[in-house]
Amino acid sequence: MFGLAFAMGTPPGGAAGGGQSAIMNLVPLVFMFGIFYFLLIRPQQKKAKEHRALLEALKKGDAVVTAGGVHGKVTAIDETVVTLEVATGVNIKVNKGHIASVTKQGA
Repeated sequence: MFGLAFAMGTPPGGAAGGGQSAIMNLVPLVFMFGIFYFLLIRPQQKKAKEHRALLEALKKGDAVVTAGGVHGKVTAIDETVVTLEVATGVNIKVNKGHIASVTKQGA
């Protein structure tokens, strides 16, 4: 019984130490958020920004690879749809967001 009462009591230093303790409990959380920001959030935002720039710079005649791995040549671009020529006379339509990269001509 004495152990439970001791555990529920105030920490040494009284109530004034409790405020400082609360601030000290926030320091690891802020530190963890900083780690997540610089290791996860920021690189992901940078990659998304680069992908948006790639899609905006897309033009007719570019050789591209889709997210599914289909290689083709851009024959037409709409606002959200890109028409790719995957073989001579074979055209497919792909959502613009699914273009993964632009490759070298002839690749």
